[in-house]
Amino acid sequence: MFDPALLATFLAVAETRSFTRAAEQLGLSQPTVSQQVRRLETAAGRILLSRDTHGVSLTDNGDAMAGFARTILAAEAAATSYFSGSAMRGRLRFGAADDLAATQLPRILRHFRQLHPQVNLELTVNQSLPLYRRLKSGHLDLIFIKKIPDARDDLIPETGTIVRRDTLVWLAEERTLIEPGEPVPLITYQTPSISRRLAIEALEAAGRTWRITCNTREVNGMLAAVRAGLGVAAHPHTLIPDDLVKVSNRFSLPDLGEVDFTLLSNPSAPADAVAALTSAIMGRALART
Repeated sequence: MFDPALLATFLAVAETRSFTRAAEQLGLSQPTVSQQVRRLETAAGRILLSRDTHGVSLTDNGDAMAGFARTILAAEAAATSYFSGSAMRGRLRFGAADDLAATQLPRILRHFRQLHPQVNLELTVNQSLPLYRRLKSGHLDLIFIKKIPDARDDLIPETGTIVRRDTLVWLAEERTLIEPGEPVPLITYQTPSISRRLAIEALEAAGRTWRITCNTREVNGMLAAVRAGLGVAAHPHTLIPDDLVKVSNRFSLPDLGEVDFTLLSNPSAPADAVAALTSAIMGRALART
């Protein structure tokens, strides 16, 4: 039987790819974290983490252990909640921007449902601005969206809980070409869209002409058009798929600035469920692995 405390420490290292950040997250010293990981490796009889000057990575056995660890910890939490009589119940209406929902969010939500099986989680996937409007109208309890940082955002003026700040970059298929002097072929979401607004504002401020080659409502349509070589798109840097590339410098395209991956909640939403899901998302921070 593996010690749940060791499993939790191992998962923190696995998900942050850093002993230092795991120690900060857990409130432990770095030597304690290293010692606990070594104890788990001894108990498993396998090397779980590869350590070198470039950082920390999971071995094949580490990948397997991470899956088992999540299952074991979820089962332990569910059992504790059930038998303590404090199992969380009710409905949580959660909205997520589609490009964020396509990354690590499914795994986080699956883990949340394992921990809180009696919470009826309802997921809505859309663009950030429509989700914000649904939150303000009382149709959603918690949303995970992109927004322009700080006071510059007149579309979504609330600060919320910032999960991570990311840079918006120009994305394209490797063989895409833009001839000098030609309008920038722009692939973008339909209005209202934060990335569309930032892309057009940046191009016009730089004196670059542009033409829209694809209007789409969702991220899969945008990525399909990019893969087809129809043009370039504004996209969060950490969410770039492996088969596409950043082309900001290649075509001398203007900087797009930053976006915040942000959680916003409805004041009338079930506080315990909102806090639990917020904690689950913040704990993993959707770091690209």
